[in-house]
Amino acid sequence: MNRVRLLLIATMLMAALAVLAQQKSTKPASEAAGNFPSVDAQMKVLIEKLDLTAEQQSKIRPIMLELHDYTVKLMQDESLSQQERLAEVRPRRMEAGKKIREFLTEDQKTKLNAYLQGLHRELHGDLSGDGAGAPPPK
Repeated sequence: MNRVRLLLIATMLMAALAVLAQQKSTKPASEAAGNFPSVDAQMKVLIEKLDLTAEQQSKIRPIMLELHDYTVKLMQDESLSQQERLAEVRPRRMEAGKKIREFLTEDQKTKLNAYLQGLHRELHGDLSGDGAGAPPPK
């Protein structure tokens, strides 16, 4: 039961990014890649929403950085369609979600589930290119 729940939660985490990635962009992929929030911005959201400890932050940050770098690289590859990009990044997102959850308490997992139920562009950015996503990095 716990495995099914974990897989469902990881899938929800990754599906949120997938929905944004499927939206058509009016900008080239290389420009759309700039619409992702920085790892610092993503970590800030996770820290605030989940009340992460310093130890948790140090373990989660490299996971977020690796996923962010991989996703940006994919978005810049104009030889791939949005569907191809999504198919490429989906397994990485699922794996990152599993790894992150290993460091969360049950209470934090519950908070993350609740947070992921709504819109959360500040965590995933705006892949539609309409400029309505996260504010530009500082």
